[in-house]
Amino acid sequence: MATRILHISDLHFGPPFAPKVAQALLQTIPALAPDAIVVSGDLTQRAKRQQFEQAKQFFDRFPDVPLLVVPGNHDVALWRIFERLFKPHSLYCEIISPDLNPVVKVGDVVLLGLDSTAPRRAISNGRLDLKQLQHCAETFAEVPEHLARIVVAHHQFVPGHDKVFDIAMPKARRAIDCFVEQKVEMILGGHLHRSYIGNSLDFFPGHHRERGVIVVQCGTTTSRRGTGRERDENTFNLIEVSAQTHSISHYLYFEKADEFAPLSKHIFPRPGRAFDPGNDIPGPTR
Repeated sequence: MATRILHISDLHFGPPFAPKVAQALLQTIPALAPDAIVVSGDLTQRAKRQQFEQAKQFFDRFPDVPLLVVPGNHDVALWRIFERLFKPHSLYCEIISPDLNPVVKVGDVVLLGLDSTAPRRAISNGRLDLKQLQHCAETFAEVPEHLARIVVAHHQFVPGHDKVFDIAMPKARRAIDCFVEQKVEMILGGHLHRSYIGNSLDFFPGHHRERGVIVVQCGTTTSRRGTGRERDENTFNLIEVSAQTHSISHYLYFEKADEFAPLSKHIFPRPGRAFDPGNDIPGPTR
């Protein structure tokens, strides 16, 4: 039986927030029956108390399933310099969660969140330090082999995949190499305000050619800040993890119908499995 994970991102409570779209999301969630919900950062637009409280009230309307949230760069005060330098996550920790690098186990999946915000160094593009990568290694060292390992962070580990200019998180390749060694199967992220579903090997050759990491970027789910081909669009992803495959359904908000509906589906074999070209179902690796 597959484990279903709803992946949303970049809610941006504040001026860019789209209440109508948010309501459509709330109406969609029960039919998806997720086993867990992941929010990959940028809950707020300007890290204000009222915006965090609105985000918390929104989360309280979710089904009673495990919720994993990580902060984004917009969840750190930008212009309140003293706060950004000396207590950058104070409101997030007070209202949302005191754990900036949470771990959630649901079904046959272990989700590990990493705080990629770097308030004092890389306010926009983020950063992961060696201590966080060590935390990742220690966490996954205790995980049984058959469980799927998924990392969640706000910032992108791969550069922009289209004509919109982006750069990857500084030292992204170091992180990817660590994830490959730790047998991480998927990374969930946001920040770019447009979606991408692919593999780290599309960007970094890696030293294990057969062991890239599936990269799943979510656009903005409930704001008017979509970019590139998702300008003025809202999206989310539904991930289904089974013993043999990862399936990612990409959902788009359709304004005329006032609802989210699936736009595409992507299926990847789990490590150690391969597709049977005759049946398009996983078979054992030769």
